[in-house]
Amino acid sequence: MFEQLISQHWFSLHSVLVTVGLVIYGVTTHARKQRRHPAAALTWVVSLAMLPYLALPLYLLFGGRKSLGAPAAAKRPVALGMGMACTTLAEKFRQLSAAMGLPPAATYDGLDIHEDGRESLDALRKLMYQASHTLDVSTFLLGRDALGAELSAILMQRAQAGVQVRLLIDGVGVYFGGVAALGQLRRAGVVVELFVSPLRSVLPGRTNLRNHRKMAIADGQTVWMGGRNLAAEYFVGDPIALPPKTAWVDLTFVCSGALAVQMQSQFDQDWQFSKTGLVTAASTAKSTPTPLAATSDARVVAQFLPSGPDQADDTLYSLLISSCFGAQRRITIVTPYFVPDATLLMALTLAARRGVAVDVVLPARSNHRLADIARHASLRDMAAAGADIWLCTAMVHAKAVLIDEDLALVGSANLDERSLFLNYEMMVAFFAPGDVKDFSQWVARHRAGAKRYVARQPGITYAFAEGIVRWLAFQL
Repeated sequence: MFEQLISQHWFSLHSVLVTVGLVIYGVTTHARKQRRHPAAALTWVVSLAMLPYLALPLYLLFGGRKSLGAPAAAKRPVALGMGMACTTLAEKFRQLSAAMGLPPAATYDGLDIHEDGRESLDALRKLMYQASHTLDVSTFLLGRDALGAELSAILMQRAQAGVQVRLLIDGVGVYFGGVAALGQLRRAGVVVELFVSPLRSVLPGRTNLRNHRKMAIADGQTVWMGGRNLAAEYFVGDPIALPPKTAWVDLTFVCSGALAVQMQSQFDQDWQFSKTGLVTAASTAKSTPTPLAATSDARVVAQFLPSGPDQADDTLYSLLISSCFGAQRRITIVTPYFVPDATLLMALTLAARRGVAVDVVLPARSNHRLADIARHASLRDMAAAGADIWLCTAMVHAKAVLIDEDLALVGSANLDERSLFLNYEMMVAFFAPGDVKDFSQWVARHRAGAKRYVARQPGITYAFAEGIVRWLAFQL
């Protein structure tokens, strides 16, 4: 009798928690207009039904996907094309960007693509020293190593010289490179903020939304950006570290002009969010797009693409899907982690099947073992469709997508579901044929010596592990 009462009590408590969890899930998803990936929605619903004691606290901490509840931006493709149909890939790309309320294409000057980590480091040092009024730096992590110490010293020196220096580090990423000496930076006059620190300010459902944007901006006019964090392995390595750090292959560039001004505005919005937890109106109210005819000189315009929880749409994901379906000759992808969702994978495989040359450049072994396990199912599908996958000996951390001779997407976003749906990311779309060619040549040089991926059917155990990792990949 006693055991029966205990069993009934436990069942009642379990039912109440399941009901509460599912109601909270439904209400928050509707109220905050969270459009979820089907795999993520299924994972949360099943977890809340089966393990509400564990799943409900995790959902409250990690369940959010967007940091704003605004409706999708008003669609306005006619304003961009002046009522004319878009014919080129670049025009279609900019039309869709405008429809999602992204900043209009902007002019830029002095594009300098860095061949390797040494060139990138020299460019970053130069930019920091040339700042006379303001120096703003955003990074996922700051390494507690020789390079992190050097860059921290430069920031402190510039602050003591009277430059307003702001450093924005992700609240979780700050622990990944070893906790840097933030107190020393602050005492030297550098203003440091952590982006959604889980220990200081746990915002409901937002702890899993990380700031992956990487940039340094001098005087609001010149920007250094790309895939590199501020740690030794992203630049030149550290042979005397324990264990030694080898230099990774990564991609950054410097430019100036109106494009850099847009990135400064994005940094200001991210900085404000890190301080208040509120999305400013400027992050969703973009400027009116300029008609194509007014910016027809493709040599001097590029499209700044912020992506993430502060955007009403999944901007980068949507633009990638559209561009893959529009590709005619080639799609070249460079990414450290390749875990696309079903729709993006379909767009890529269909492109390969209709004769588009699809090349994917990856590290043979990345720094994330789970990503390496999860990627094989997609790589087998890509290889079966006729795509070429190239595995580099070095750790490749660069992020780029090149389509035909018309488009080069470069920035911070990996081709995995975390970058496409959860992280705050930033990319730049270059349309000028000369710049697209320069990025293509950069990829070709760093692909030299890579081995072609050979697809093999996994055993039962490995296939099961792949499935589990892929099922959870969206939340990891």
